[in-house]
Amino acid sequence: MIISVDEAKSLANVAGWTDSKIMMRLKAIEQTIRAYTNNNFQARGFRTVASIHGGVFTLSTPGLFKADDTIQISNSKRNDGVFTVFDPLSPVGDDEMAVVEPVVDEECVLVTKVVYPADVVACAVNLLEWEVNNRAKVGIQSETLSRHSVSYFNMDSANQVMGYPASLLGALKPYRKARC
Repeated sequence: MIISVDEAKSLANVAGWTDSKIMMRLKAIEQTIRAYTNNNFQARGFRTVASIHGGVFTLSTPGLFKADDTIQISNSKRNDGVFTVFDPLSPVGDDEMAVVEPVVDEECVLVTKVVYPADVVACAVNLLEWEVNNRAKVGIQSETLSRHSVSYFNMDSANQVMGYPASLLGALKPYRKARC
């Protein structure tokens, strides 16, 4: 995940949201960022081949991943995607780990660590705060109660990208890659 639920709670105002709702929104924000930038943010120096048996990864290069790291599995028929490392199973060995999400047994998958730059993480926090504070107000452009008047941001196609205000995704422009 782009940031942990605990980090999200300390960095963003998510009062009233459950941990599972925060986790769901963070995963959706991560997918949005990856789709918008067409960038998988892989640290190719942290790449290895692994086999999966009973939810446990046996790595050909030990010691590359630690708990809460984000990894991407590729060259897989059943497990392509982004996963969160649960805990390297240190009592079993340095060359084994598990992930939080369910996986299917498979031989020879490519596992690469995903590293998000600080400004991409800050953008994710801003998107999460926008979800908390403004998602319910989308579509309301003006509201007047007695002498009190409020105008909200206009969310037409010129001002929004992938459901978020274009200004919030501006920090991601340096990370955009051309689509093939």
